[in-house]
Amino acid sequence: MKRIFVATVMVFLFGAGAVAACPNFNASPGESYRATGRDLYDAKGFNVRAGGNNYIWNCPNVRPGTDTGAGYFPTAPDFSFSLSGMDGYQLVVRVVSNCDSALLINTSSSNWYYDDDDNGNYDPKITLTRPANGRVDIWIGTYDGAYCDAQLQLETFNR
Repeated sequence: MKRIFVATVMVFLFGAGAVAACPNFNASPGESYRATGRDLYDAKGFNVRAGGNNYIWNCPNVRPGTDTGAGYFPTAPDFSFSLSGMDGYQLVVRVVSNCDSALLINTSSSNWYYDDDDNGNYDPKITLTRPANGRVDIWIGTYDGAYCDAQLQLETFNR
C-alpha cells in the first residue's frame, strides 16, 4: 500500500511539472500590445527569437484543432494582443524566419491553433476568419527545438 501511495504522489508531482512546463496563456507574455482591426489593416511586424523547449504534443493542456506537426515552444506567450474592432475582418498571423519555425495561438475563446509550414519556406501562417475581440496569445516556436531570429507579422483583410 505504501508503494502505491508513493507512486501516486510521484506521478502527480512529475505530471504537474510537465503541464507547468507547457505553453501557458496564464504566464506573463514577453510583449503586450493593443490593436484594432483597422490598425492591423497595414501589416505590423514584431521581431522575436523563435524556439522553446516544450514539445507541444507532450502538453495535455494544448490541443490545437488544426495542424498536427511537431513544434517546440516557450512556456510564456511571446506576444499577447488585446484586439478590438475585429468585426468585418479576418486576421492573418504569419512568421518569417531563418529556420523551420512554428506558430501557436490561443484565442480569447480558448481555441488553440497550430501551424508549421503554410506560409511557405518552412514558415507558418494561420488565418483567423472571424477573430473575436479580446485577448490573443501567440507563441513562436520551431519544428525541431532550435532557436533562430524571426518576425511575427499580423495583418487584417476585409471579409
